[in-house]
Amino acid sequence: MNPRRTQRSECGCLAASLVGFVSLLALMVAAGFLLYNRITPSSGNEVTLRVGYTPEKAALFETLVTDFERTRPRTPDGKPIRIQATRLDPDTMLSQALRGELDVVSPDSSIWLSQLDDAWYAQGNELPLVGETVRYAVSPVVIAMWEDVARSLGYPDKALGWGDILARAQSDPQFRWSHPSTSSASGLLATLAQFYAGAEKTRGLSEEDVTAPATLNYVGALERTVRYYGEGEWAIIEQVLSRGREYLDAFVAQEQLVIYFNQRSRDKLVAIYPIEGTMWEDHPLALLEKPGVTIGQRQAFRVLSSFLLSHDVQMRILSFGYRPTDLTIALDDPSSPITAANGVDPTQPQTTLQVPSPAVVQVVRDAWYYTKRKTNVYLVADVSGSMEGEKLAQAKEGLLVFLDQIRGPEERVGLIKFSSEVTHLLLLDEMRRNRAALVEQVQALEAGGDTALLDAVEFAYSQLQMLGDSERINAIVVMTDGKENNSRWTLPRLVDKMRRGNQSGVPVVVFCIAYGDDADMATLQEIAEATGGQARRGDPETIGQLYKILSTYF
Repeated sequence: MNPRRTQRSECGCLAASLVGFVSLLALMVAAGFLLYNRITPSSGNEVTLRVGYTPEKAALFETLVTDFERTRPRTPDGKPIRIQATRLDPDTMLSQALRGELDVVSPDSSIWLSQLDDAWYAQGNELPLVGETVRYAVSPVVIAMWEDVARSLGYPDKALGWGDILARAQSDPQFRWSHPSTSSASGLLATLAQFYAGAEKTRGLSEEDVTAPATLNYVGALERTVRYYGEGEWAIIEQVLSRGREYLDAFVAQEQLVIYFNQRSRDKLVAIYPIEGTMWEDHPLALLEKPGVTIGQRQAFRVLSSFLLSHDVQMRILSFGYRPTDLTIALDDPSSPITAANGVDPTQPQTTLQVPSPAVVQVVRDAWYYTKRKTNVYLVADVSGSMEGEKLAQAKEGLLVFLDQIRGPEERVGLIKFSSEVTHLLLLDEMRRNRAALVEQVQALEAGGDTALLDAVEFAYSQLQMLGDSERINAIVVMTDGKENNSRWTLPRLVDKMRRGNQSGVPVVVFCIAYGDDADMATLQEIAEATGGQARRGDPETIGQLYKILSTYF
């Protein structure tokens, strides 16, 4: 054996071994680096998207965000993507977007995007705020109705619509139906559909159509039969789930919520697709082109968009009862909940209404305040001794927020205060005459004495029954922070009076705000439920927002 050859061979093996070791080490380092980046949060390099979404799709959106983050998403240059999702009503979402507090919005309808851009331009901006947009789920706006009520109108053999709602409500004073105010998508889209029905058109609704006397008369007649309005379809479906048949006979909501209800209740709702035509909630996801948006955020938005539009996620969206935007997915897929058993019809709606221009939408919103059912509402304020100080100051601020939200000059509002005694501060009168006096009286409220809560509610209720105005929504909004301790009326007597009065006289609905931890929530709930109203708990931080929400019912 040649020793030199043996030496070269040993050197070659050693070199090969070193190369192999170095390569292995490099691979281990590389793998470790990749693994480190995959499992270790990288707060310094991550890209965050602050996303606002509307409440009615909370279950869907929160699930999709969780699924998205499980994929450990990254931008094309390797930065981790993090989603900060916040549930917001449309008005709050638009306000936060305009203040630069959101990067992406996902409202229930694209109709808010044009409103957002209009508000952005009004701030002096020349380019639109709404940038790249995708739609990942859709659902038609329907009239949700108990199945037996629908059958009494001819369902399923007869196609029903707004005309049937009007005829039933005018012939049966006990028929209770509702649509949300135009501050929600379902409320606004339903109102647009009513204007289309009044104009007898399905496309090209114009300002002239909206303001034509025949259209206004038709919409006005329909709106006068609404029991009361509300903050949105999600709030309505929660009430229907908890209170069942006693709450409403029919209400406006997107199709998906009919499925949502029927999957959780032994009672059954059916979706009525108005024969005059309907519109869709299209759930957009839109990037906001605010100053400072980064390349990483644009990339993250596209990664999120691609995820939402992928086949598997579109099937996931269908499983929640929304219709996917991927038209290759069949609605009669075996896994689809869009079935007759869930009260909906995948072949409907037969007629889709054209979304009018933003200018026409604004005219409809303005016209609605004049066609909507008017209100007689008494504000009943607790000024007992426990309200003294900062608490009364915040309650007064909440009352002023409520008055500011009541836009229509023909709405009637009165003011009652109570402590040891009940004091009728201002008679019920139209806001065009008493708005200034209401503001002045609210600002002058002072605390002291005990809590004659039941006497105050009884007094307001009797005032409305004596008025006997069946054309308007009759309501009481009562706020208290304490427990009843000074009334002549007992709770059973008051509840009995209101139940019998609402059957024989005009319906009066009572909304109660339990302000703080000391308020007697059980008593307030009993008062509210006796009239078909609601009781909510507030605190110093939320009292203004609570009054703002209640104002949407009127």
